[in-house]
Amino acid sequence: MSLFLVGFRPFFVLAFVAAVVLPLAWVQIYTGRLALPEGALPPVMWHAHEMIFAFGWAVLGGFLLTASKNWVKIRGLHGRPLAVAVVFWLVERCAVLYSGALPGWLRWPLLAAFPLFVGGYVVYTLVRYRKQDSFRDNAFFVVALPLFLVAKALLLTPETLVTGWTLALGLFRVAFVVMFERTFPPFMKAAANVELPRLPPLDFAIKALMLAAAFHALLPPRAAAALLLATALALAVRFTRWRPLTGLAHFPVAVMYVGYLGLIAHLVLEALRLEGVALGLGAVATHTFAFLCLGVVVAAMMIRISQGHTGRPLRFAASDRVGIAVLGAGAFFRLAAPQLWPAHYLAWLTLAAAGWALCYALLGVRLVPFLFRARVDQKEH
Repeated sequence: MSLFLVGFRPFFVLAFVAAVVLPLAWVQIYTGRLALPEGALPPVMWHAHEMIFAFGWAVLGGFLLTASKNWVKIRGLHGRPLAVAVVFWLVERCAVLYSGALPGWLRWPLLAAFPLFVGGYVVYTLVRYRKQDSFRDNAFFVVALPLFLVAKALLLTPETLVTGWTLALGLFRVAFVVMFERTFPPFMKAAANVELPRLPPLDFAIKALMLAAAFHALLPPRAAAALLLATALALAVRFTRWRPLTGLAHFPVAVMYVGYLGLIAHLVLEALRLEGVALGLGAVATHTFAFLCLGVVVAAMMIRISQGHTGRPLRFAASDRVGIAVLGAGAFFRLAAPQLWPAHYLAWLTLAAAGWALCYALLGVRLVPFLFRARVDQKEH
């Protein structure tokens, strides 16, 4: 079955569904129109967990299971083992809704099986075949992926909820900076015939700082803020060397530059929050990362992978561009509008969720059929 040939296929389908359903469900829960089952996680914990480990990890898991083939020349999970991973993802969705009714000995295995199975496989593959790895900095994934289980455990404990989600977001930031470093040069070469400079010492410093910054919730606020600002500064220095004006003139890479800037903005805002600066309504720093980095960059990545890895030419269709523009409008409604017109917060929250969901619905309608079909270039996978 074509759906289980490569990791990105089933997990991108699940990610599209999660991206549409979860934000809309959260608005209904937040406004009291929908109640979670009696045994479910508390609402805020459910929202944080599901955006990170349902949507985020469906994308991350699908990407890593696919990319590992290029990195170490070993095919990722496929066939029945991949189907088992999908079952674990689905079981986890049920477990978060009925965790309170589960016996203690069963709760954690059901909640941890998916990231443990997928993350464990990726780590094993990268370690086992490290001598043929094309990227030495995959060591950052070897370190970061097991730490997601620590983040999950902290997130699922009310007293450490904030520490858990900040660690999880920090680990996603590590994945993003690794991906940015690998993708910006070839994307710019293809889009604008521009050679971006390689800056190995700065590149390594950015990744090391970002990994350290994932633990900022464990540091004194002033030290944490300084670490976040240092990381943002290093990213900004490299941004100036990466021909941003040229990149922003080409839509397929412009979305990546927007995500890069969103990451910098997120780090600065989080540092300001730790310094006691009032940023306004709605966890502004967290949602800056969610919309401008996680939302926009993941959308562009799913467009590329869903076409490139099914043998199709890369193109951003009109519906893709509209979807990403709608997501940008959602970012305005989530980040700026509540500060300008706070009396209408619930309306802005609803519009932001609708923008996110509509973006991924438009992308999904076009791309999901590709994931169920064989490659068009006659390659097996």
